[in-house]
Amino acid sequence: MTGSVGDAEDLVQDTFLGLTRADRAGTAVTDPKAYLTTTVTRLGINHLKSARVRRESYVGEWLPEPVVAFADRPGGPAEHAELADALSMAFLLMLESLSPAERAVFLLREAFGYGYPEVAEMTGKSEANCRQIFARARRHLAPAPAPAPGPGPGPGAEPTAARRAEGDELARRFFAATEGGDLEALLDLLAPDVVFHGDGGGKARAVGRSVSGLQRVARLLLFGFDRNRTLGISRRYARVNGRPGAVLLDARGRVAGVIALDIADGAVRAFHSVSNPDKLAHLGEVSDLGLRPQERRR
Repeated sequence: MTGSVGDAEDLVQDTFLGLTRADRAGTAVTDPKAYLTTTVTRLGINHLKSARVRRESYVGEWLPEPVVAFADRPGGPAEHAELADALSMAFLLMLESLSPAERAVFLLREAFGYGYPEVAEMTGKSEANCRQIFARARRHLAPAPAPAPGPGPGPGAEPTAARRAEGDELARRFFAATEGGDLEALLDLLAPDVVFHGDGGGKARAVGRSVSGLQRVARLLLFGFDRNRTLGISRRYARVNGRPGAVLLDARGRVAGVIALDIADGAVRAFHSVSNPDKLAHLGEVSDLGLRPQERRR
């Protein structure tokens, strides 16, 4: 809903605080789940309205905060698998085209499987209005694959697992090609219309706007990975927003960036690189290697 790990955690905390205050005030909450979901939904809508104003002055391209899962840590890739489609960078960026109300209605209905009467109650709108909002949101997101509704793996778990394994193997070949500086191998792995997205927030070195095209993106990737090697930056494989990716670490183990691959039809269709230090702090100590000079002095 927010595109930000920290903001999402704040909204959830505020929601539970509201329930605690209601309890202490002697207010009877007969359905805590409905109360919590309704409250966090409406807080999310209000948050998005103010966030859009702030993003008007954002420096460079805006990307969602990366959600990282390591294979050797609790809450690893397996636990993120069923939310992979709803967390992907590509899908979250598509959601940015929706209004706050459209985004709330779409996610409640499509990602979490709520019925229209429940969605109407949570958003404070009529059921008929929610149907119209949902239809409008689906039209806006027509090119994007919608996340599977409701919790649980469901009957589509096996194809998803197979697709995930295929994506992991392609990602392994991708990183091998970039690390080895193999342009021809890299060109074979990229889609003809591949796009590179970078978010430094004006604080870290990053491409100012998206770059598209097979040759341009391939050469940009090789240049970037070669520069990382020169700086002593290594990568640690992880699932980023449910997709294959990596966390970049400097020689001291500090987080220098996060990259995520959008893979479909046997090719890398998009590359997302987040180096804005404000979006990396939840992952650990942030490196100063990629920061702009004025940010290093702070």
